[in-house]
Amino acid sequence: MLRLKHWQDGVNAVLAAWVLLSPWALGFDGERAATWNALAAGAALLAVALGAMFVPKAWENWAEAALGLWLVISPWVLGFAGLRDAMLSTALTGVVVLALAAWTLATDKDLGGWWRREAAH
Repeated sequence: MLRLKHWQDGVNAVLAAWVLLSPWALGFDGERAATWNALAAGAALLAVALGAMFVPKAWENWAEAALGLWLVISPWVLGFAGLRDAMLSTALTGVVVLALAAWTLATDKDLGGWWRREAAH
């Protein structure tokens, strides 16, 4: 039976599924850059989140943070910021992914736990 060490990784896996499905759910599947970004970033985030669920390592949470950051900035980097639904979905999901990854890294002493170390000094 799978026992999650960090509930945040499960939430990130659900968010990854949302990113993967968002082009069709929100109707921007005809927009090439936004759709390919959703597929690539969503698949990468799903793989990393599942990996973090089964074998938690710090690099996986750092990868989730990086993917979250990419989701936040990608509408402007790839030029689909004018597509309101695609931009909002991608950027807001990225903010949540980034926050959850940072939370995990900050609070888990096995993964870094810089928050706890700083608070102890």
